[in-house]
Amino acid sequence: MMNLMYPIIGPIGIFDSGYGGLTILEKIRQQLPQYDYLYLGDNARTPYGTRSFEVVYEFTLQAVRKLFELGCPLVILACNTASAKALRSIQQNDLPYLDPTRRVLGVIRPTAESIGPLTVSRHVGLLATEGTVRSQSYLMEIQKLYPDITLTANACPLWVPLIENNEFESEGADFFVRKYINQLLEKDPQIDTLILGCTHYPLLIRKIRQFTPPHIRLVAQGEYVACSLKDYLHRHPEIEERCTTQGKCQFLTTESEEKFQESASLFLHQQVKVRSITLE
Repeated sequence: MMNLMYPIIGPIGIFDSGYGGLTILEKIRQQLPQYDYLYLGDNARTPYGTRSFEVVYEFTLQAVRKLFELGCPLVILACNTASAKALRSIQQNDLPYLDPTRRVLGVIRPTAESIGPLTVSRHVGLLATEGTVRSQSYLMEIQKLYPDITLTANACPLWVPLIENNEFESEGADFFVRKYINQLLEKDPQIDTLILGCTHYPLLIRKIRQFTPPHIRLVAQGEYVACSLKDYLHRHPEIEERCTTQGKCQFLTTESEEKFQESASLFLHQQVKVRSITLE
């Protein structure tokens, strides 16, 4: 257990297996620009979506440990797969030993909480990675909160590669965007609300909208996660007062710095300075 004599004060940590968490970071910074942030992308080992629960847990715990070492009192798992496969174990089993005064939060519960007021038909769709779909984490969270809602999920295994290879605006992407949406709506034609359950997917939102019936509401996570974090900090002043407020943002990657800079510009529309690290 870490030394708890002096409370840790530092930036809010944002972790993702790759680049998609940058869409979460962007929305959080828009709503909470005063805080400092430290983004860590495990880009060398992405994607997490096809990995086992045990491997995702191991990798995510390594990232949380690193962000704790670097002074983060609060870490957001801005990754659906990590939130689905590792968050609960880290909260329940590891935090008491790492540092019970710090917190680790995910992106699935805030998204699930937002669904209730949005759907009229009470039929909700989920498009996500294979790992997130198999975990059934959205199903469990939504059933706890809104037992009257029917959730239907469909995995989209090729969407993340399309995005990370900068092919998401190409005509070739149309086939796979249409394919997965049609598969989902064939399973449940009554869907009126559609969760984009991967932080990469906002980059595809123009094409997703193009191939989705206009009456279906699209739910991208960033805005809801940002609102949830703002509320969380308001309700937990003991955590909020430990988050530094100089409006700075730093970036770390387990890949090469050049590769991160190139790909991050797709998500943030700006160049960033990044430092390469190793997780173990």
